[in-house]
Amino acid sequence: MSDTEFTQRYGTDRFTASVITNRLHYVVEHMSTGFLREAFSPIIRDWYDFACTISGPPEQDYPMSVVSNSLVVFLGTMGDAVRNTVIEYGPENLRPGDVLIGNDPYRTGTHVNDVLFIYPVFRDDTIVSFVNIRAHQLDMGGTVPGGFSGTKNNKYEEGLTIPPVLLYRQGEPVRSTFSLIFDNSRFGDILLPDFKSIYQQLHLGARLIGENIDRYGSGAFLGTLQYAVDTSAERMREAIGRIPDGDYVGTGLVDADGLDETEEFRIKVTLIKRGENIEAELSGTSRQARTSINASMLDSKTAVGVAITMLLAPETPFTSGTWRNIDMACPPGSLLNCMPPEGASMMFWEITTTLVTAVFDALNPVLGERAVAGDYGSLNLHNATGVLDDGTPWATAAQCGGEHGPWGATSDGDGDSYTVLFMLNNLDPATEAIEHDVPVVLLRKEAATDTAGAGFHRGGAATLRDSLWLTDASAYSSPFRTKIPSGLGANGGDTGRLGAVWIFPAETANIRERGKLIPHSPEVYADTVPVGGMLDARTKELDPDGRYFYFASQPSWDTKAGAMFRYLTNGGGGWGTPFERDPERVLRDVRDGYVSVEGAARDYGVVVLGDPENDPEGITVDTAATRSLRA
Repeated sequence: MSDTEFTQRYGTDRFTASVITNRLHYVVEHMSTGFLREAFSPIIRDWYDFACTISGPPEQDYPMSVVSNSLVVFLGTMGDAVRNTVIEYGPENLRPGDVLIGNDPYRTGTHVNDVLFIYPVFRDDTIVSFVNIRAHQLDMGGTVPGGFSGTKNNKYEEGLTIPPVLLYRQGEPVRSTFSLIFDNSRFGDILLPDFKSIYQQLHLGARLIGENIDRYGSGAFLGTLQYAVDTSAERMREAIGRIPDGDYVGTGLVDADGLDETEEFRIKVTLIKRGENIEAELSGTSRQARTSINASMLDSKTAVGVAITMLLAPETPFTSGTWRNIDMACPPGSLLNCMPPEGASMMFWEITTTLVTAVFDALNPVLGERAVAGDYGSLNLHNATGVLDDGTPWATAAQCGGEHGPWGATSDGDGDSYTVLFMLNNLDPATEAIEHDVPVVLLRKEAATDTAGAGFHRGGAATLRDSLWLTDASAYSSPFRTKIPSGLGANGGDTGRLGAVWIFPAETANIRERGKLIPHSPEVYADTVPVGGMLDARTKELDPDGRYFYFASQPSWDTKAGAMFRYLTNGGGGWGTPFERDPERVLRDVRDGYVSVEGAARDYGVVVLGDPENDPEGITVDTAATRSLRA
């Protein structure tokens, strides 16, 4: 495109369009920083469970042009969510200073705790843009405090569903809307200051957009919104065009829904690639589950966009243009396109994460060296409630289970051993903050030896976390993917190991009298209560060919003070041939505890001499024995 054609198309020159795009990125990051600094809710303050975006006006069909460096499950759905919410309310009914909200998963994606706030930006009585925030609210009512449970049966048990309504009218709070929300939430004292902060961040975003329009003009601003989307679309189109035409099939497995363990739930994706277009055909996927572990079509669309971006064009900005050359077909009533009132989508990310694995499974074989290995696959969410000795109730959400774990390896290097799922790029809450807020002591948070998928680049090691509860507690635990490894190997790498969840009852944990941590050797599990995983039925130790223990066999896992939960996540997949890994890198892994001496010989063909436990700096590689073992 010539400079003249560019100017005719976007109403400005290339340089100015780039400058405005960067300034709009500054706007959403400035909003994010302000909200993060002021947030009261732990899941926002510690998890970064929110996102900010800028969308274009109705005349441009609401393009999501700029997004913050935030939660991808929000960013993937917010383009459609803003469009659906504004159209249903009616853009002609909006006025300057209004804030429109909604949280219905079937209209906006994700789940009812994620409330979408939309602020129209006006210029000369015309809407020129929308600034938007979606933020997780700690509680929106429903049968379970905090909402996280894989056992709820329909949308009515999920919590309060809000259709498109005004929260502010021309800068003034709408009392009836505030009352509707706060009469249905358990933690209104935390939600209220966050709501006020969100309003201020939206106002800030709108003011900064106005300054850009003042400086560069409405035409340049509107053209840039379209330019930003076209840029993403062009990069994705070129990336898709570089892989060979073909039909590529991948699968993924979810252990069970929250009703019983008689049925597994499978995801099947066929990627039909022709020229510069690709269609994700999902008709082989299981019917929708009978509890809240399904996903809406908007969430499934996000997963496909995330997976293809990671595999083919990771440098591409995430905008509405990401999907321009991607079509999707998914039968209504399936696990990935659930229908109300059953099939509510509280745990949507668990299913869409499995869809990401399935896309990797489909495309990795054709990508070769550009393949990406799988991550730990499930958030293994732990939520708990209880009462302190003085009668004060407490609750924790997503802080004390297996929420953080490893990624798979890539051609660039080893997989990270402690991060969040591909679909959930959140932060890691500080241990000190968790122990300050709830009666728990986090005894362990460490990498587990010999759990990473071996490879020329090693996968991330599984996370082992021990959480000791100081009061009686009721916990909701959700390990959804323990039957088969989620950390798929790539380009000849091995898969990561399976994880599991156990309860050590107070009399078994006995931490005070024991005076030390419980080891992670196999013999310690015989007296535990298995929550989930493939285990030996007698010894309760990990056994991929053993019995499946079902995470929802009890509505809640009730424990006495002094009980300890142990979460072991799945391991990340390896990339490339393990026996080609530099022996010195394997030696470093042994010294750092990622690989045992036995694992070094078994998985990498590297013979390590010495005692890594008591003399880690003194261990060495037996070069001759290694050469012989690898021959």
